[in-house]
Amino acid sequence: MTASPLLAVIDMQKVFADPASPWATPRFAEVVTPIQRLVAAFAPRVTFTRFIAPETPTGAWRKYYELWPFALRRPDDEIYDVIPELAGEKQTIDATTFGKWTPALAAEVADGPLVLAGVSTDCCVLSTALAAADAGVEVQVVADACAGVSDESHEQTLAILRLYSPLITVTTTAGLLA
Repeated sequence: MTASPLLAVIDMQKVFADPASPWATPRFAEVVTPIQRLVAAFAPRVTFTRFIAPETPTGAWRKYYELWPFALRRPDDEIYDVIPELAGEKQTIDATTFGKWTPALAAEVADGPLVLAGVSTDCCVLSTALAAADAGVEVQVVADACAGVSDESHEQTLAILRLYSPLITVTTTAGLLA
């Protein structure tokens, strides 16, 4: 028997919401309402993820944080908080990687489908979707509940994700909740 779907809300954090942040996602605010609808519909099977900096970057991450030194902060720094509109809703899984397909998220999914929403489509959502699909998990990406670093890269990423059908499907909030 297949478990019920798990909604993973990827990185809806202040660091990506704040227009003054070097990591601002331009359409971040537009996906908050669709995500709130999804959270209500999927409760209690909802997990939030947070991208956090490692204590000490290693490997290629050293070069990454040379480009983004502002982000080298403790995990409890407010820039890494989930936005207030969504904070405190559900369990949170932290990762120092773009992809959030971690053992903790895999354990939450069990053998059910994984539904993804959040930011950014062209980085953390993409990395999570591909890793989960490679692990044999059915993945649904909710296009209007995701935002990219640009409209063009968001649409390009959705087109790439569609190539992974039937492992990954791209849907909408209305289509998923119908």
